[in-house]
Amino acid sequence: MAESAVIREDYLNKLKRLKDLDVIKVVTGVRRSGKSTLLKQFRDWLYEQGVSGKQIVEINLEDLQFEELEDYHLLNQYVVERLIPGNTTYLFIDEIQNTEHFEKAINSLYLNKDIDIYITGSNSRILSGELSTRLSGRYVEIPILPLSLHEFSLLLAQTPHQSWERYRTEGGFPYLAYIPQKPERLDYLEGIYNTVLVKDIVERKKISNLDLFNRVTSYLMDNIGNPVNCTNISNYLTSSKEKTTRQTIQKYLEGLKESFIFYEVRRFDIKGKELLKTNAKYYLSDIGFRQLLTRNTRRDAGHIFENLVFLELMRRGYTVTTGIIRGTEIDFVAEDSGTRFYIQAALTVEDDQTFQREISPLLSVPDNYPKFLVTLDDWTQDVDGIRHINGVEFLNGLPL
Repeated sequence: MAESAVIREDYLNKLKRLKDLDVIKVVTGVRRSGKSTLLKQFRDWLYEQGVSGKQIVEINLEDLQFEELEDYHLLNQYVVERLIPGNTTYLFIDEIQNTEHFEKAINSLYLNKDIDIYITGSNSRILSGELSTRLSGRYVEIPILPLSLHEFSLLLAQTPHQSWERYRTEGGFPYLAYIPQKPERLDYLEGIYNTVLVKDIVERKKISNLDLFNRVTSYLMDNIGNPVNCTNISNYLTSSKEKTTRQTIQKYLEGLKESFIFYEVRRFDIKGKELLKTNAKYYLSDIGFRQLLTRNTRRDAGHIFENLVFLELMRRGYTVTTGIIRGTEIDFVAEDSGTRFYIQAALTVEDDQTFQREISPLLSVPDNYPKFLVTLDDWTQDVDGIRHINGVEFLNGLPL
């Protein structure tokens, strides 16, 4: 079976809408999340629209046959030699960060109006520096995540409730669905993590103390959904007789974010309508990574569920923050094009005390934007304008 057995409809539709527009399409995300597969699905759609194979140039910079194209001069030359005068050439380049100073080649190719450019990258720094400076307003980022519960269930040919247990512990990397045994699935996850560690963090950040780096990573994995700053990480390391500096910790955090292992979620003061500078939260791009450094997947199931809700909001294209209101916290404030939702995520609110604790912050919000309580309870109970929805149904695509 091939990874393309599941069509990434939402991402694919974005590429279709952007086709032939005068912008560079930049698909970003953690390694093995499906970026290359997405471009192949888009390529196949182009064929269906009558685009000739001669109009498509594909380069995978992870493939040794393209190793010489890690020189940006040769990359530019390779593409220019394959242009067909008077026809649009669709250019697909995978893992563009492997070419040093790639932005010089992309900037040059962009000047040719007969090229429609699509690139992928596994490091967010591809959108920093010269590319973003010189192409300000001329590129569109399409962030891609591993599979949703809905997509993962389709690959397993199961209902979402049947695949839920495996999904919530092992995550949604596409190829996992084709590996029958759990030990081999863990080996696959470890391979992804180690590749990201070496290629996207250690080499680029020049990290020499791998043990210290893994301890910081483990701390973040143990504390998904909790406010984190360099001070608490430093105190944790000091208590373990490990000395480090704030600058070192900050470098590690930057590496983990740039490689899409973690996403940082800042706090939003709802009353003051401003982002706060301290105590952000960190969520994993795929919950499966947590098994590698934190073996007890049952512990802290509430924050694992919260992480999955966060990822689903990201997939739907929302900008996500944590809401602060009158000394209480709302798990997520999701915004997009003037629309806002407030979301609390909890495993269960079976007893009344827990139910009241979860809805209290939502009730304290003075505006009239929609409010949601997302839990794994089989029953739901709307109250005072707060809509209570089942978490598995939400992760399977139930709209807000």
